[in-house]
Amino acid sequence: MKIAVVVGTRPEIIKMAPVVRACRARGAPCLLLHTGQHYSFELDGVFFAELGLPAPDVNLEIGSGSRTYQVASAMLGLEPVLRAHRPDVVPVEGDTNSVLAAALAANQAGIAVGHVEAGLRSHDRGMPEEINRILTDHVSDHLFAPTTGARAILRGDGIPESRIHVTGNTVVDELHLQRDRARRPGLLERFGVEARRYALATLHRPENVDQEDRLRGILAGLAAAGDALDLVVLAALHPRTQARIAATDPALTARLRVLPPLGYLDFLGLHADAALMLTDSGGLQEEACCLRVPCVTLRDNTERPESVAAGASVLAGADPGRIVACARAMHAIPRDWPNPFGDGRSGERIVDLLLGMRA
Repeated sequence: MKIAVVVGTRPEIIKMAPVVRACRARGAPCLLLHTGQHYSFELDGVFFAELGLPAPDVNLEIGSGSRTYQVASAMLGLEPVLRAHRPDVVPVEGDTNSVLAAALAANQAGIAVGHVEAGLRSHDRGMPEEINRILTDHVSDHLFAPTTGARAILRGDGIPESRIHVTGNTVVDELHLQRDRARRPGLLERFGVEARRYALATLHRPENVDQEDRLRGILAGLAAAGDALDLVVLAALHPRTQARIAATDPALTARLRVLPPLGYLDFLGLHADAALMLTDSGGLQEEACCLRVPCVTLRDNTERPESVAAGASVLAGADPGRIVACARAMHAIPRDWPNPFGDGRSGERIVDLLLGMRA
């Protein structure tokens, strides 16, 4: 059986690494295709190197651009590759423009699609990612739901039970594999912090970055939370976020310590020893839950409700006062919640299911 794994962004590279490794371990031919939605070394090249993944067999290098441009460019680039190699199945992960493009291109070519992390919903159709998730789920032949809650959503959407498999989330696999390696000596000293004496923050979603009132509110809340809890706030900001801040008011980050672009291992090492994670990332909500780092989610909704239900995360929105209140509350809680996202063998399960479907 030939499997063609498609990735396009950093989170996809991380979460599909266990699938690629499981293919190798089972001797299943695996073609690695990269759309190049994330395209610099800092944004993706370092991730392949640090995770020990082979260079992509194909890199379309579509780069940045509008949603329409990225989806159309990836589809046009993937179509001849898929028709030439004729894989049996194309696994994709998550909710990016690359994911939707790969699912549509494979479906058009008559190739089965496997959606890793299927069934996630924020119930906010204003998010492009929500539309991508829904469309990818409905075009997929094999849906790998991370939790029973995600399976219930898929069943509610009318997807047959026979196409749905609860596998856990592959992010747990990668954390188990890389956590000790990431917490290497000298890392905290390099960033001038002490364990649990700093907060780690990220901000990248358009609904936060492109609306000036939300951008100002969140950055003010991050600074105020650091002051209230006497924590250094390390802000790992996407280049696009930094550009928006520079165009709006560079002083917005004056009380934060903005980090340079980080590789996966540096970021994971900092995350593992943080007092708090403050983020609008869906994947980092999962990661924080698994690492048992309390998470303040800088959004009004989430497609990871399991993290909130477990007590590992709280929705804070963009109001500075609420961000501070949520940071205070989460900083004080015991780190003893259960992990709802799996046991670290999700990649193996997914590949075994795919190989069994072919048998």
